[in-house]
Amino acid sequence: MTGQTRSTSIIRFVSARWTIGRARALDADDGLAEMRKRFVLPDGVIYLDGNSLGALGSTVSERIHRTIDEEWGIALAAGWQGGGWLEAPERIGDRIAPLIGALAGEVLVADPTSIALAKLLSAALTARPSRRVIVSTTDNFPSDLYAAAGAAQLVGAELRVVDRADLAAALTEEVGVCCLTHVDFRSGELHDIPRLTRAAHDAGALVLWDLCHSAGVLPVGCEENGIDLAVGCTYKYLNGGPGSPSFLYVRRTLQDQLENPLPGWLGHDEPFGFEAEWRPAQGIRRFLTSTPPILALAALDAALDAFEGVSLMAVRHKSMALGQLFIEMVQEGNVPSLQVASPLSPESRGSQVSLRHADAPAVIEAAMTRGVIGDFRTPDLCRFGFAPLYLSYEDAFRAAEVVLEVARSMEL
Repeated sequence: MTGQTRSTSIIRFVSARWTIGRARALDADDGLAEMRKRFVLPDGVIYLDGNSLGALGSTVSERIHRTIDEEWGIALAAGWQGGGWLEAPERIGDRIAPLIGALAGEVLVADPTSIALAKLLSAALTARPSRRVIVSTTDNFPSDLYAAAGAAQLVGAELRVVDRADLAAALTEEVGVCCLTHVDFRSGELHDIPRLTRAAHDAGALVLWDLCHSAGVLPVGCEENGIDLAVGCTYKYLNGGPGSPSFLYVRRTLQDQLENPLPGWLGHDEPFGFEAEWRPAQGIRRFLTSTPPILALAALDAALDAFEGVSLMAVRHKSMALGQLFIEMVQEGNVPSLQVASPLSPESRGSQVSLRHADAPAVIEAAMTRGVIGDFRTPDLCRFGFAPLYLSYEDAFRAAEVVLEVARSMEL
């Protein structure tokens, strides 16, 4: 039986109350359980904040030291010529591509997420001068809205922000790009990528998806769903480390139609020709601007080893099952002050569960003192991220127990 099949049956089996024995039985039948060995996790901690910063991969430290001691320390500047440093943004992009359902040559790793997003939005608007509007939603991640507003201003366009329910009506003939985030960072609710991508295309607009809370935990299907553009950070479920560079995706058929609005020498067709005029490289490399952060890329490259031989569908099914266990335990616990703020249907949420509590910061702080690490989002949300490669069902069970105990104690 594969990990995917096991997890599918787990999600459907929700009739009995949860016990530690039941959780351990699921762990014994978990096809992904061995993946935990690919991470370094502190003893006595249940880490449910992978939706903010992923855990340290077991090969990352050695890889960074090798890059410093052998590549930089011995090869010195030869790392740029023949050492693989210049090729790293594309090579590592090709490793991420299968995790978002993209093709080789469609993903580049280099910039912070907001910069990558602004670059792609500006490029898309410039290529379609008759369409001067970016559409997004009021519940989008604020930094995405800041970057979108800046990109619009740079090219003389307009950002229109609408409620999620009004999105379809907002897709008029003025819209050049629809900019959306796949997983809501507050509640974990999923946008419907196939439906909304089709709606944008039917309106003649391109669509850009923010995959920060998607990459590494659920299938996205960039190629299958006809996604035009995408960005995503690598320090959450891809475990690239604090501040690791983001990735950008450009569908192959669009690459030569879009111009990098921040051209730099490494995106030039012949970077070491040092020509006075900009001549973009062919393909995804034209979107590279400046010198890639080699140490950060080395860490990310090693972190991606954790996904070798792993079925993303198995990851998704375990993610849904872990979240369902946690939600059902919270509901069974029947603590009035603690309410589920995420969609109850596992198919409708990403890999996080959010709980609402009037004093959410205190809940998170108290849980941390008991070894359960989540995080808080204003005004009243406790967020818990479920990274299936290093979390067990027993982890989810014990975490729910702790959160319930904390909430009960605050009601006394």
